[in-house]
Amino acid sequence: MTVASTAEYLKDMWPQELAIVIFEVAGLPADLGESPALDRWRVFPKEHRVVLYRLPIERLSRLHRHDDLHKRMMIESCVFRAVAELLGKDPWDLAPERFRHL
Repeated sequence: MTVASTAEYLKDMWPQELAIVIFEVAGLPADLGESPALDRWRVFPKEHRVVLYRLPIERLSRLHRHDDLHKRMMIESCVFRAVAELLGKDPWDLAPERFRHL
């Protein structure tokens, strides 16, 4: 649900750029590739697709507190970073007002 709600938020912020982008959640990457690190997401620009990998996000993220809020923030961070990679932008530029403290 966190991936879906974050994706919808970003689609509202970037309607033209993300109109046809598909967000998926998978357990693990089908292939591990060249890197010894395990991807938390992959972006497929030609397919207009972002895939987030549930197990690496859940198991490899080192949270300083293990509660629902921090887990949600980690998942949102991965969605933001994946979309930023897709759009060639800095994640902080996707929704600067969201993180501005009043």
